[in-house]
Amino acid sequence: MHPKKIPLSVLDLIPVGEGFTIAQAIANSTKLAQAVEAFGYKRYWVAEHHNFSGIASAATSVVLGYIGAHTQTIRIGSGGIMLPNHAPLVIAEQFGTLESLYPHRIDLGLGRAPGTDRQTMLALRRNTNNDGSDFPMMLEHLQYFLSDKAGTKGIKAVPGYGLDIPIWLLGSSTFSAQLAAEKGLPFAFASHFAPDAMEEAIRLYHANFQPSSQLKEPYMIICINVVCAETQEQAHYLATSELQKFLHLQRGDNSPLCKPTHNMSSLWEAWEETSIRHKTRESIWGTPTLVKEKLERLVERTGANEVMINSMIYNPEDRLKSYELISKVWFE
Repeated sequence: MHPKKIPLSVLDLIPVGEGFTIAQAIANSTKLAQAVEAFGYKRYWVAEHHNFSGIASAATSVVLGYIGAHTQTIRIGSGGIMLPNHAPLVIAEQFGTLESLYPHRIDLGLGRAPGTDRQTMLALRRNTNNDGSDFPMMLEHLQYFLSDKAGTKGIKAVPGYGLDIPIWLLGSSTFSAQLAAEKGLPFAFASHFAPDAMEEAIRLYHANFQPSSQLKEPYMIICINVVCAETQEQAHYLATSELQKFLHLQRGDNSPLCKPTHNMSSLWEAWEETSIRHKTRESIWGTPTLVKEKLERLVERTGANEVMINSMIYNPEDRLKSYELISKVWFE
């Protein structure tokens, strides 16, 4: 398959930049969803996070309901819902509602991490034993609630049961790759923050894939950070917001997304820079031509069926422009 035929999609954390309100952040993400729909991207996914002052996507299905009402054709979904934070029945009902509102446009991506710190996880789950180890069982329950079988007896998700909502597994390790392969589900790997296990996860997924009623052969999304601008210098400048975000995460500093800076070296120690450069080594920052070349190389290297792009760009106009420039060199 020629790399240019590979669909591109969008991951959005609904970033809250310093000086922006939550309402402005959601409005900016809504504009982004409308724009990427027009640019030709395939999906727009929102990720569940909690207790991050720079991320407004905690109530993921509520945000998706709003985004769905302001778009027409683009697939919308969760990238992902952190299933151990919820009762599977509740997620079946929420996404059943979304699918009823926006038919054939909903993707249900699932993760098993908490999407937050331990203290917040306990506040969400109310159960100290719920460590994510029962994720495979929760997945089975969710699949049951969304199936035709659920309509015959006992509990059923209304709305939800009998609806054809594609389930995706997301992962930053090999665990979900293995589970997605066994269940015959499409798989999305989080190279945008955890590139270390990428190659092994791809290998395991392809080697162990069992066809299912949802999917006959493996389908894999690779998610990466991309910043595209007219010049290399501008792209690297805008990407300093991403670097600062990783620096703050590493330090346990819960700050909003920072403005870009011309002087990263004054913000971090040498060892911090080494660590963050390692974590962001799959990130692509550059001109449209460079981004296209690097995306093509990524597709060739990973065999990805689709690439999902996250852009931690402070200014909403610059973020929108980045997705537009990428679409022009990729789709046209």
